[in-house]
Amino acid sequence: MQRWTDLAQVPADFGPSVVTIGNFDGVHRGHVGVLTRMVADARAAGARSVAVTFTPHPQQVHRPESAPPLLTGDADRLELLAQTGLDAVLLLPYSLDFARQTAEEFVRRYLVDGLRARTVVVGRDVRFGRDNAGDLATMVELGERFGFGVEVIEDVAPEPADEAGGPGEDGALADPLRRRWSSTWVRELLVAGDVRQAARVLGRPHRMRGTVVHGDKRGRDLGFPTANLAPESAGMVPADGVYAGWLRRPGLPPGSPDAVLPAAVSVGTNPTFDGLQRRVEAYVLDRTDLDLYGEEVVLEFVERLRPTLRFDGVDALVAQMHQDVDGVREVLRPVAG
Repeated sequence: MQRWTDLAQVPADFGPSVVTIGNFDGVHRGHVGVLTRMVADARAAGARSVAVTFTPHPQQVHRPESAPPLLTGDADRLELLAQTGLDAVLLLPYSLDFARQTAEEFVRRYLVDGLRARTVVVGRDVRFGRDNAGDLATMVELGERFGFGVEVIEDVAPEPADEAGGPGEDGALADPLRRRWSSTWVRELLVAGDVRQAARVLGRPHRMRGTVVHGDKRGRDLGFPTANLAPESAGMVPADGVYAGWLRRPGLPPGSPDAVLPAAVSVGTNPTFDGLQRRVEAYVLDRTDLDLYGEEVVLEFVERLRPTLRFDGVDALVAQMHQDVDGVREVLRPVAG
């Protein structure tokens, strides 16, 4: 997949193309369903498939005080978009100056002149251009003027099989209103600590990506050395608690025995020691030899084992940590096996 951050990077002979526009935060199952269908339709028509997206998220520019936490950073968003089979992604820097373009200026500059769009794929609630003045009717009118078609995609909801859950599962995704797949739904689940259900909406475990930094080294003294993620790490932090998960090391060659490691992940302030700073840290099971400082890692959250607790002393904490490790093994064993 080609990745561009400016129209000047788009090859002069690129196109014709089928283009869609969106933020694609989390690249959840609804996004994937739409994009894979778009890719197939583009190939059948002899066109290239392109997603136009933005960084930072527009809400972080217009309403930073109320913008929702992002599910994925740019690196993971691009990686996940590539997995849908797209030919290219145009990742545009979003700013107040960018937002001042009229709807027509945006369409002409980026979709028509830049990407030579044959078809533009949008949702019914699409808004674009200065003050969000452009809507679906605007896009259709501009398409008639500039010579591209507009395909409207409907909201994608779980199929009945998805709602019912698999064998032995509780069907917690069941929704009488057939709620559509959405980033908002994922955020609600993460706030509740329900990473297992969040994974069903995403189509994979929720992840965070960041650099390992030095912590208090208290875990090493207790026999459970942890990798602390930097506070500015990408990906929404789920509810406080202890999780079964995986620590991935993208800098290692694929297939390396240390590239994907089982981990107990702790989110919280460490109340037993009167901690104040909220942290995300991971203990790689049975490993005290790893030196991960300064390395970029990805943490995947598989299941929440328990909420964060305050213990009466170190002995009680260590006993619980041993139980947590056993719980992580139990959760990950079916996956690893």
